[in-house]
Amino acid sequence: MNRILGVLSLLVVMYALLFATNFEYAAKWSNLKDVLSQQAFFGVLTLGVGVLIITGGIDLSIGSVVGFSAVLFGVLMRNGVPPVAAAVAVIGCGAVIGLINAGLITGLKLQPFLVTLCGLFVYRGAARMLSPGRPVGLQGVLTEVREGGTPEAYEAFRSQLEFLRKALVGKDLDGELGFPMQVVVMLVLAAVVGVLVHYSVYGRYWFAIGHNEQAARYAGVPTGRQKFAVYVLCSTLASLGGILMLLDYSSATPESAGETWELYAITGAVLGGCSLRGGEGTVPGMVLGAAVLPLLRNLISFVGSIPWVFERVKIDPIIPALVGLTLLFGTIADEFFRRRSKVHR
Repeated sequence: MNRILGVLSLLVVMYALLFATNFEYAAKWSNLKDVLSQQAFFGVLTLGVGVLIITGGIDLSIGSVVGFSAVLFGVLMRNGVPPVAAAVAVIGCGAVIGLINAGLITGLKLQPFLVTLCGLFVYRGAARMLSPGRPVGLQGVLTEVREGGTPEAYEAFRSQLEFLRKALVGKDLDGELGFPMQVVVMLVLAAVVGVLVHYSVYGRYWFAIGHNEQAARYAGVPTGRQKFAVYVLCSTLASLGGILMLLDYSSATPESAGETWELYAITGAVLGGCSLRGGEGTVPGMVLGAAVLPLLRNLISFVGSIPWVFERVKIDPIIPALVGLTLLFGTIADEFFRRRSKVHR
């Protein structure tokens, strides 16, 4: 609870600073919509990796899976697969990726860090092979479908794509953003994951595995099956993230789509109270932790517009440093609370 209150207080302070820098523009609904959509997007990724961290695992391939899924989604549609069917296929592919990761980790007893680090390069390479040297864009997809089929088929395809885009990200095909529906998607997923983590026997299994996997195994917990479940959950949500990304940004570049986003997700989970040693974490904490970095980026962009603050400093190079410092801060806070809890026992 202390960690949740701490992150919530941090968000309140950051929003106050954001409004203080340039209230006229920072408080506009257009800016807040962009921030909310980014927070919700990273919330989806953080839910998956957060549950994985609770069990003592890690997944460094999330960003590459996001990029691969976005490109695969576009390529499937470019080849005439209806948008809904393409989305289902991509999510199924994400589940298969989770099965592969879990099989290597539980079956061959390989380290999660090594397996998912290899996956980071493999799935990025797969994205490049799917669309070598060519970004995937929604407008390009629509153009190819229109040129390769009948007007009736094109209209049906366009209507289905527009429905999917409005339902998942709140945009029409012209790019106009209404309410950021990613927030709704994230909240629904958070509710489902929250029930699993905090109110089901599976959640108790996951916490037990994170605390002491060997003891959990001796207690009768099916550790192998549960690891398969959490890795599949993590990769499936990453694939959903790829779909959301293409629908939101309208295009995806195989070389860079989703690059380093695994760090954003892991940082959000750690800030929200998930211990990298396993056995600790809450779903509300994951949601709040995922909201920090997108808000921080927005805050920095507005602070950078003040001439006397960053007159000669470019903003973009600062972002990676702040991500690293934020992750370090979260790790130090995790160790502090862990030691404090031991003292009070």
